[in-house]
Amino acid sequence: MERWVLSPRRELLDRTLIWNAHHLRHALSEYERFYNEHRTHRSLQAAAPLRALPETITDPREIARLDIRRHDRLGGVIHEYQHAA
Repeated sequence: MERWVLSPRRELLDRTLIWNAHHLRHALSEYERFYNEHRTHRSLQAAAPLRALPETITDPREIARLDIRRHDRLGGVIHEYQHAA
């Protein structure tokens, strides 16, 4: 639990000016979704808790053709990266 409490503090709250209770709840719910659906975790071998581990790409030609898109959350405090379809 202590690790989870430190993660949003270090990755979100130390970088964000919170205006009121509503803004805090919104920021924490966005971070919780990011933490569970997108952020990689070492203990899960770089998978997110609610997302399966992606297949490993070993072919250099496939790696060269990757098209990665960035999606900013909370005004750019959190960045999500994913393959473009």
